[in-house]
Amino acid sequence: MECEICGKPVPEHNPIRAKIEGSVMVVCKECSKLGKIQKAPPKPKYVQQKNKKQKSAPKRSYSRNDEPSEELIEDFSSEVRKARESKNWSREDLGKKINERVSVITRIETGKMTPDIKLTKKLEKALNIKLLEEVNNVDLNQFINSSSGERTLGNIMKIKRK
Repeated sequence: MECEICGKPVPEHNPIRAKIEGSVMVVCKECSKLGKIQKAPPKPKYVQQKNKKQKSAPKRSYSRNDEPSEELIEDFSSEVRKARESKNWSREDLGKKINERVSVITRIETGKMTPDIKLTKKLEKALNIKLLEEVNNVDLNQFINSSSGERTLGNIMKIKRK
């Protein structure tokens, strides 16, 4: 082990740690005078033994099948508002039916909030509407013969026009 300031050898069994200008460094005896010597960190009183019977959580590998198969429709906010109004419900009524706050309903209807899948399914069930659409896997090979002959993001994506 070497001193982090001058590079001289430092004993590995008992290195000197000094706080110099806010940084704790391993230093030699001479360089330790430049700062305040730090105490060695306390050793743990006990070491927790891992039980051999305990099973660690398996590491999950993700595949293409883990990608969502449904996505929210583009005009979800207006669909929610139209469906609520067609049932003659106030935002408070809808909030009580799906157990959500009125502010959440308001933000969804104004488009300031995108509901997660769980909330979307609650809205679909309460309002009897379809807010999730199937996501089709795109075969990129069909775009090889496009006008420019290259695959570009613009060739395969739907462009949202306002």
